Amino acid sequence: MKVLIVGSGGREHAIAYCVAKSDKVEKIYCTPGNAGIAEYAECAPIGAMEFDKITAFAKEKEIDLVIVGMDDPLVGGLVDELEAAGVRTFGPRKNAAILEGSKAFSKDLMKKYNIPTAAYENFTDPDQAIAYLETAKFPIVLKADGLALGKGVLICNTLEEAKEGVRTIMLDKKFGSAGNEMVIEEFMTGREVSVLSFVDGNTIKTMTSAQDHKRAGDGDTGLNTGGMGTFSPSPFYTKEVEDFCNKYIYQATVDAMKAEGRPFKGVIFFGLMLTEDGPKVLEYNARFGDPEAQVVLPRMKNDMIEVVEACIDGTLDQVDLQFEDNAAVCVVLASDGYPVAYDKEFPISGLEEFKKHEGYYCFHAGTKFDGDKIVTNGGRVLGVTAKGKDLKEARANAYAATEWVQFDNKYMRHDIGKAIDEA
Repeated sequence: MKVLIVGSGGREHAIAYCVAKSDKVEKIYCTPGNAGIAEYAECAPIGAMEFDKITAFAKEKEIDLVIVGMDDPLVGGLVDELEAAGVRTFGPRKNAAILEGSKAFSKDLMKKYNIPTAAYENFTDPDQAIAYLETAKFPIVLKADGLALGKGVLICNTLEEAKEGVRTIMLDKKFGSAGNEMVIEEFMTGREVSVLSFVDGNTIKTMTSAQDHKRAGDGDTGLNTGGMGTFSPSPFYTKEVEDFCNKYIYQATVDAMKAEGRPFKGVIFFGLMLTEDGPKVLEYNARFGDPEAQVVLPRMKNDMIEVVEACIDGTLDQVDLQFEDNAAVCVVLASDGYPVAYDKEFPISGLEEFKKHEGYYCFHAGTKFDGDKIVTNGGRVLGVTAKGKDLKEARANAYAATEWVQFDNKYMRHDIGKAIDEA
């Protein structure tokens, strides 16, 4: 079959790697793709939000299956448009992708269906938000309602900080229209865990656990980013935690969406906080996490296409989803200055080393071709990923592999997975 992947990041590179392993696939396309994805796919310069062009391209190339990797086109309704044109597509429709597209919607859903989450209130009026904050307990969390590239969350320790946060989100519109509505929620403490899942509208099958590192600097300092690295599995995601989530969170979310007339088919990402009162949902995403996909997908034993088609066809209950009994760590190589300002178009060397070593991967996040050279083209440039028999070995392998790759202004955190040593 012919498969089209929509997106241009490390997540889509990880998806392309898995799709390329399937015996069912003869040809892969990607829009717009990047220099790493080009190893597996023919890339076409069509933006992820150019729905008409993507649909026309899918029809022209007689695509059998489209996999939408990114959040913006899912929330915008790309799946609906492709399906309307008769193109088989993996991902939630617009009315289900709202699970990620609106934090106010997802919080209200959790409250209505008794899914454990932090206490909260929604606001569209900045003055009312400030009045609420004047009676609140600190620290407290402010969240822009819409999509904000993983950066629309502010943790405020004082009333002054919180007032400034309201100005930033709702008045200055730092995150654009994502800040038209805002969620104020209680600050939860505990370990964070990410669990990705495949969903077919009725059945949910969870993948192996992972944990992301959002802050730019070592020791979880600096600004929030799209993710500076991740590891899988999480040692904090115990059998007890999994059993609780199976009972009160995972299936409950799928059933709630179905009850709301918004059946969800695709990938639900559960961002969990393991609090003293038990696991609670921090956030939902309506697609694979990035960089979580880079440590989860290489450990999946199943044929990716078989699982994806089962989600579309409503036969996921017949799939035995399996993962390798090992570990993986991903360290993001970024451009120094990310997530604020950084230079691009520096040549990258050392990428060929990954072909010489089994269990090592270099997923491209922000790269492009400049002639026959691969150069940097983003804040997050590469996701250097390695497996190991356990997390400590995977971590050592990943950091060793970061030394293979060189480019000017290369920057990374040095403590990805350090929590493993404390587990």
